[in-house]
Amino acid sequence: MMKKLFLIICSVFLLGGCEEDLNLSPISDAGSNGFYNNAEDFEQAVNGIYATFGVQNNVDYASQYVVLGESRSDNIYSPGEAGVRDWNSINNFLTTLSTLGTIRNVWNVTFNGIMRANTVLDQLKANAGAVSDAGLRNRFEAEARFLRAYFYFDLVKWFGKVPIFDTFVTPTEALNIGRSPVEEVYSLIIADLNFAINNLPDSYGGADRGRATSLAAKGILARVYMTRSGPKLHPDGPCLGSNEYGQALDLLNEIINTGKFSMLDNFADIFDYDNEGNAEIIWDFQFITGGVGAGGYYPTEYYDEGWARINLPFAGGNPGDGSKRISEDLLNSYDAGDVRMEHTFQLDYVGESGDMIDAQFYDKFMNVDKAGGDRFDWSINYPVLRYTDVLMLKAECILQGASGSQSDVDDIVNAVRDRANLGPVSNVTLDMLLAERRKEFAGENLRWDDLVRTGKVVDVMNAWAATEDSSGKIQPVSNTSIIYPIPQDQLDVKEGLYEQNPGYL
Repeated sequence: MMKKLFLIICSVFLLGGCEEDLNLSPISDAGSNGFYNNAEDFEQAVNGIYATFGVQNNVDYASQYVVLGESRSDNIYSPGEAGVRDWNSINNFLTTLSTLGTIRNVWNVTFNGIMRANTVLDQLKANAGAVSDAGLRNRFEAEARFLRAYFYFDLVKWFGKVPIFDTFVTPTEALNIGRSPVEEVYSLIIADLNFAINNLPDSYGGADRGRATSLAAKGILARVYMTRSGPKLHPDGPCLGSNEYGQALDLLNEIINTGKFSMLDNFADIFDYDNEGNAEIIWDFQFITGGVGAGGYYPTEYYDEGWARINLPFAGGNPGDGSKRISEDLLNSYDAGDVRMEHTFQLDYVGESGDMIDAQFYDKFMNVDKAGGDRFDWSINYPVLRYTDVLMLKAECILQGASGSQSDVDDIVNAVRDRANLGPVSNVTLDMLLAERRKEFAGENLRWDDLVRTGKVVDVMNAWAATEDSSGKIQPVSNTSIIYPIPQDQLDVKEGLYEQNPGYL
C-alpha cells in the first residue's frame, strides 16, 4: 500500500528522456548528495518542473488537452467502432472513466509537476543563501509558484476538489490529506499567480525564452477569474458564480496595453515552424527536435494513422477504428472563403492506390517537411496563451458585464474575422463570440473550457449529439459531466480518503 501511494503521488523527479537536453540528472536525488548549493542547481531544478510538459509515458502534457478537452467537445466526433480507445469513452460521456489509463496518467503527471514545484520551493526556504542574488531567488520562487498554480488550475477544471500539497509530503503524510474544496484550491492558485506577477519579468531572451513571465501569469489569472465567474452548475466544479469579470478585464487590459503583442496579418504564420515566438504568442510549451525527449508528441494526437503511413517517415496517429474525426457541425460553421479552414483541417488525402481517402482531422500543427525522428519528436511549440485569445477574452468579459462597450466587442470580433477574410458583423452576442472562438481556436483545445466557463456546456453538447451522433453511442450530458472522475487507483490507496465524483461508477 505504501509503495503504491509513493508511486502514484510522490515519485521524485522522474523526467523520462529529458535529462540530456536539460541536464537534469542530479534531480533524481533531489535534496541529497549536496544538491541545491548554488544558483545553477536551482535553475536546473526549476527546469525540472518545466520538464513536466515534455513526453512522459508516451504522451506529452499538451496531449492531455487533446483527449480531455477537444475530444470531449463538439469539435470532435469520435465514438469509435470498437470503442476501446480512451478518447472514445471520453467522447461518449461514459460513466466508467475512472479506470482509464488517460485519467490515471493525467492525475499522476500533474501532481508530479506540483511535487517538483514544491521541492524547489522547500529547498529555496531551507537553502536561501545558496542563491545570493535576491532578484534571481525571487524569480526561481515565482516560476515554481506560477507552474504550481498552472497545474492546480488544470486539476480544478478536470477533477473539481483535489488535495492541496503546498509543500513536499511523505507517503505517510499524504495518506491523511483529503480533497480540499474548490474555493481553497483557488486561493492557493490566486496567491501563487499574484506572486508570479510581482516577481517575474515581462519577457526573456535567448535560452530563457519559454519561461513563465509576469504577462503569462496575468493571462492565466484572468482565465482563473473568468472560470470562477461562470455559473455554478456542478457543486464541486470549477465555476463558482463569483462575478469577477472586472478583475479579469483589468489583467487582460494590462497585457494589451504593454504593446508587446499583436495579431499577425496572416493566420497561418502563427503556427509556422520557422516563426515560433511570434507577436501572437504570450506563453507556450517549448519543443525542439533531435534531442532525447526534447520534441513534442501532441501533433500525433490529431492525425489518422492511414495518412501517416503515406506522408510521414514513421508510424503513429489514430487508428481507423478510433480516429478523432472533426465534427460536421464544426466544419459547417465556417463561412465560404474563411482562410482558417485551409490551415486548420486535413479533409482528404491520396491513398496508397491513388484513390482519394476521406479524412477529417486537424493539421494546424503539421508540417511533414519538419517531421522529426519519430512521432514523439515534433518541434512545434504548443501555444498555451496567444494574443487573439486575450482580445477575445476581453470581449467576453465586457459581454458578461465588465466595463466596456458593444463597439469594443464588435471591433475585436471583426479584427479576427477580417484576418479570416470575412466581412464585419455587429451587435455581437456571447453566442456569436463563442462561435467565432470555436473557429479561431479549433484544435487548440479551448472549446470545452469555453463551454464550461460560460455555463452552456450541457445544452450545447446535448443539442450537438442529437444531430451529430449517428452511432447512438454518446450518453446524455449532465452537470456531473463537467468534471472527470477521480482515478480508481487513487480511491483504492486508502479507503475513504477520497470520494468519487457524482455520476461516475
